[in-house]
Amino acid sequence: MTPSLLAFSSSSAARRPAPPPSAQRRGAAAPPRAPRRLPLRRNDEEQPRLHEPHLASPSCATIEEQPRRRELARAARSFYRFRTDDDDVVDVAVSGEDGDGGGGGYAVSVEVPGTRGREGGLVLRASGSGEGVPLAPAAGGASLAAELSFDPPRAPFYLSFMLTDASGAEIRTHRKTSFRVPVGVGPGSPAPLGMSISGDGAVNFAVYSKNANAVSLYLYAAAVGGGGGDEPALEIDLDPYIHRTGNVWHVSLASVDGYVSYAFCCGGIRLPLLDPYAKVIGDFVSSNSVYDEGVTAPSMRCFASLAIAPSYNWGRDRHPRLPLEKLVVYRANVALFTKDRSSGLPDDAAGTFTGLSAKVEHFRSLGVNAILLEPVFPFHQVKGPYFPYHFFSPMNLYSSKGLSVSAIKSMKDMVRVMHRNGIEVLLEVVFTHTAEGESECQTISMRGIDNSSYYIANGIAGCKASILNCNHPVTQKLILDSLRHWVLDFHVDGFCFINAPFLVRGPGGEYLSRPPLLEAIAFDPVLSMTKIIADPWSPLDISNVQFPFPHWKRWAEVNTRFSIDVRKFLKREALISDLATRLCGSGDLFSTRGPAFSFNHVSRNSGLSLVDLVSFSNDDLLSESSWNCVEEGPSEDSAVLQTRLRQIRNFLCILFVSLGVPVLNMGDECGHSAAGSVSYKDRGPLNWRGMKTTFVKEVTGFISFLTALRSRRGDIFQRREFLKLENIHWYGSDLCEPGWDDPTSNFLCMHINAEVDEMAADSVRGDLYICFNANEESVSAALPALAEGSVWLRLVDTSLAFPGFFATESNPKVQQVPGLSSYHVEAHTCVLFESKSALA
Repeated sequence: MTPSLLAFSSSSAARRPAPPPSAQRRGAAAPPRAPRRLPLRRNDEEQPRLHEPHLASPSCATIEEQPRRRELARAARSFYRFRTDDDDVVDVAVSGEDGDGGGGGYAVSVEVPGTRGREGGLVLRASGSGEGVPLAPAAGGASLAAELSFDPPRAPFYLSFMLTDASGAEIRTHRKTSFRVPVGVGPGSPAPLGMSISGDGAVNFAVYSKNANAVSLYLYAAAVGGGGGDEPALEIDLDPYIHRTGNVWHVSLASVDGYVSYAFCCGGIRLPLLDPYAKVIGDFVSSNSVYDEGVTAPSMRCFASLAIAPSYNWGRDRHPRLPLEKLVVYRANVALFTKDRSSGLPDDAAGTFTGLSAKVEHFRSLGVNAILLEPVFPFHQVKGPYFPYHFFSPMNLYSSKGLSVSAIKSMKDMVRVMHRNGIEVLLEVVFTHTAEGESECQTISMRGIDNSSYYIANGIAGCKASILNCNHPVTQKLILDSLRHWVLDFHVDGFCFINAPFLVRGPGGEYLSRPPLLEAIAFDPVLSMTKIIADPWSPLDISNVQFPFPHWKRWAEVNTRFSIDVRKFLKREALISDLATRLCGSGDLFSTRGPAFSFNHVSRNSGLSLVDLVSFSNDDLLSESSWNCVEEGPSEDSAVLQTRLRQIRNFLCILFVSLGVPVLNMGDECGHSAAGSVSYKDRGPLNWRGMKTTFVKEVTGFISFLTALRSRRGDIFQRREFLKLENIHWYGSDLCEPGWDDPTSNFLCMHINAEVDEMAADSVRGDLYICFNANEESVSAALPALAEGSVWLRLVDTSLAFPGFFATESNPKVQQVPGLSSYHVEAHTCVLFESKSALA
């Protein structure tokens, strides 16, 4: 006869052990008896498992047996049937006992149906115990049964036992092994995914895997790599008839005391896999190095922690919820921002979330009201933060203690500090690919759990990374759950989605006109209240191409065309019409949304820094559209240095007077350089000593002035909608028509009429006149006529020496220029005027 094991489960545990199933079947009950408590221990040396090889799969059960399974499942928490070596059966039922506070422990009922050949009785001998428990007659003598009780602290464990007859002969399974059943192991729930604590204190584990034919839960008594061995202390094989609902495998444990971490094993391969939904994780531990994607990379492993992050007291913390058009953004890397000793921070704070908090006054002095953090998810330390392993926890190294729980608290502390100072926290996120490789040694999590569901099967042509199947329902749910987790648990204010073009890909790599993930994010009740920004830059092939992005009037975008056109104008390689388009909010790209949805930048972390843009230009940098101001690299020529300083001012001026959201890159305010390298890996920590130099003081002062100007003249610069055409006038020199189609024309003037508002304060009622001269020579510009009694005040002239090249309108030394007069605009210079009443 084909051997079989029948295993049943009920979601509601019986508080007293039910009579053995065979006794119920015969209409008789087992006689009362005192439960026996045995001193059992976990058999770590034997690598205990739920199903030993002698136990056949429950799939051997016939269709007729299914109703019987359900009946037994209601009678006991779990029921197991073993085939013996003498072709008989042994039934084992495991259930909970009543006790004070509901913690009465567990009862295990063992029954051997039929007494033929058992006249002398049977004795149950548990492994690790010298005692024997006799099986008493039950069901009117038609079977033999015994009941054992166990204290709750011992669960979960495996009860391993043998039976002996009167002659002392051992009765084992048909494969000559001991009988083994789990105690303290329940069916669990398919939701939520990951690890959770149920109402009765049990620990529930759930993981999605459509294609796995077997799933195991591994529990570890020591951290991986912690000296306690990397083999699990307890292995629990999940029964698909009990622990699977749809494509979700789940199990609950009465307790996990004595264990520190867990992992899943899928498909029968002994490869521990990180739970994709784990909130607290251990360190990524390397093993033997492998050659992967052109670089030597270590084999990596990481286990999920069984620790629960302590609750956090947010106090009165509130999201600032600043309108898009009010934002001034600063992009930063958590580690590099304060890692250098020059930051003046203690070693345990430098390069951490705590370090960011300590520098909040730096952000305030610049006028920044939002920080955009490079990815903070756990990432591949060779490839960098744009190659993540996991989506639900911050990088352990970003905390003072280097631990997951510490990182969680440190990040929440940082967010609360920023919010207290009116600064929003935005995260760059990468959901298009992971750092997992295709080889087994590079399989960390999802690739081993369900590769075909989470990843695009054959990847994307020309791309070697593991590409996530973002619009698959399961991956989409993972991403949405992750985003909500960061908003609800960490109070994050928004997200910038790196490599956004890949988010519109279907399962075959094709482009979707209406990708479900992007639409779900746009209309999610939690996420739609945050900033959601698409960034076309791809860390996979280092491309940065603007493309038609489905937005539902909710998605903002990083405007790569802005930086390209501004760089080309200042390099004298662009039509002035391109500059005009960027100044007015890039209507060619955002006509259906408005300028506030355009996130503008002139430099970013993946290319040349601002100071390198004006210091390096060679054949390897053609795509950067940079200009070295005649001399390559560092220079001691005062004329070259003066031109470079002027160009830096010009970049900043154009960035802040353009409609849209200005984005500063870390280090742009202090001349941070990567020696002309565009490689992300060549960036170094910020040098805070430079903050005391005259150069940095004037650049940071200029940025502070420009952010204040944007705020004061929000009627022009902080607009949700575009400027009215009748309020914008364009001129060349001497108020003539600009040379729109002349490629040699490098001079443009923009006159913005303030909208009439009698209730507005005088400080926001004046016109603006801005001149942009990219020529090698100066140009004489005539200023438009003004109403009687008004004059032009020069607020900015990037050619002048510090501190006179910018001034507020209230400065008594600000230069006044009457209308129709001529102003000398020097080469490589931007000039900004504001009209004011002469009396004011």
